[in-house]
Amino acid sequence: MNTAPSWILKPRELHDPQVPCSPASGARCRDQPLQVRTNQAHAGALTYDPDEFEKFVEEWVPALDSLYVRVVRQGGTGDHGIDVAAFLTHQSLEGSWHNYQCKRYKGTLAWSTAAGEIRKMFAGVVTGEFIVPEQYTFVAPSIGPSLQQALQRPVGTRKAFVEALRETTDKVITDLGPRLRREVEELAAGTSFEMFQTVNMKQMLEQHKTTDYWVKRFPPESPPRPAVMEPPEKPEPREARYVQQLVQVYAERWPSDASTVTQIAQHRTAGPHLRHQREAFFSAESLRRFGEEAYPAGHFEAIVKDIYDAVIDVARDDHPTGWKRLQAVTSQAINAGLTQTVFAQHVRTLDRTGVCHHLANEDELTWCEGEGT
Repeated sequence: MNTAPSWILKPRELHDPQVPCSPASGARCRDQPLQVRTNQAHAGALTYDPDEFEKFVEEWVPALDSLYVRVVRQGGTGDHGIDVAAFLTHQSLEGSWHNYQCKRYKGTLAWSTAAGEIRKMFAGVVTGEFIVPEQYTFVAPSIGPSLQQALQRPVGTRKAFVEALRETTDKVITDLGPRLRREVEELAAGTSFEMFQTVNMKQMLEQHKTTDYWVKRFPPESPPRPAVMEPPEKPEPREARYVQQLVQVYAERWPSDASTVTQIAQHRTAGPHLRHQREAFFSAESLRRFGEEAYPAGHFEAIVKDIYDAVIDVARDDHPTGWKRLQAVTSQAINAGLTQTVFAQHVRTLDRTGVCHHLANEDELTWCEGEGT
């Protein structure tokens, strides 16, 4: 005859109603994804040195066009004015491509600076480094009015640029020699300056948000985790299966002293152990609810999967008793590595044990032989 009381044998209520979001809960609702404010990200990006700014641009470029087959950062000495190249074909610099020229200055990016980069680009073409890109974008935190005005008049700007080429003292051009200088002038005169564009930091940040790099580069502000739920005095129906499994563990280890709930409550080891396991279950339940309220779907489930993957082989191994299996599995869970996400920082030691009992509540884990693991 089964000695477990009726509340243990009731059907499990696996999922209680979700706790509604409210300002008082201290958490954001699921339909309000965590995002660092754009102005905070803007302030952070302004602190980048030129090298880090190029890395930022390399992360951002793929968000602009799904047709890019490859995006490569090429900045450095002898880059011929290419910082980040986005290729539309596998021919790379010999096929259709777009150039992103990064300029990280404290001030604004002026036409005089941009003109020097354009000269580099034309020199690179006539010396056989690459073909003319289909699009050339200047990327800078702030675009100066002289550059904005120049690119708003592409025909007039091209004419002025070609005339200035004849008088320039820029070594990028003067070192080419007479023949290649003429080729640069002819190439510039025959190139549509509509290819030159600008983008500012605000536009970049809005587009960078759509990439996988956004959360890594600008971690969201995490809401504080609310207080952990305390287990009710008597187990609830939704606790039935994992508590039933614990009763079986105690009955197996102490058959004459802890085979009924009344005995377990009075047992010096089983009683405190059961209370602690229930605290762990509700700690994990608190984490689950917090994840549902404050984060996009799937974060708590990812924690559960990480712990399941870490403990399942231990659970399936041979153990002399259910008690030994339970101890081995929860110990493994406590030491398990978790995928590093913005949610994982909220996981506490007690949650890990509690997740094991959530899994036991679903029969994904069992402790005693004959229960099936």
